[in-house]
Amino acid sequence: MLIRNATLEDAPRLLKIYSYYVEKTAVSFDYETPTVENFKSRMTQIQKNFPYLVAELNGEIVGYAYANYFIPRAAYQFSAELTIYLDKNFRRQGIGKKLYSRLEKNLREIGIKNLYACIGYPEGADEFLTLDSLNFHEHCGFKICGKFTNCGYKFNRWYSMIYAEKIIGDTNESN
Repeated sequence: MLIRNATLEDAPRLLKIYSYYVEKTAVSFDYETPTVENFKSRMTQIQKNFPYLVAELNGEIVGYAYANYFIPRAAYQFSAELTIYLDKNFRRQGIGKKLYSRLEKNLREIGIKNLYACIGYPEGADEFLTLDSLNFHEHCGFKICGKFTNCGYKFNRWYSMIYAEKIIGDTNESN
């Protein structure tokens, strides 16, 4: 498997992966899949300050992960929010963990100390949202640090959000 920096030429494939989560799940709270141009614009904005990675298997992109501002204010400059999407046919094969490991390494190199993930959370059994993302993040060392109850509405029902964090740097160091 190859993990590399994403390029704008990857956008159509990344959008195809993402569209499944938009259209068939409550993992993404987007109601509609963005256009390729809109997706490229999102990528460009993120890549100005943060890593945006893709995973290739046999020459095919099977997933992507990126970091972005946790909150875009100066005091939060050492924190980042992570996002990951895998092709639905390539989950549970260790690809996500490898992507996150590389992303974490890259973030440490630019001085990030705290990682956050905003994760959709079903209050019960649900055909559009499972606990897979929460379980994945916990497997990667994230710990739940907050819950927003019934804050997202999709597929005619309410969903909660869990925030999880992982501390990767020493906040006792001066910067």
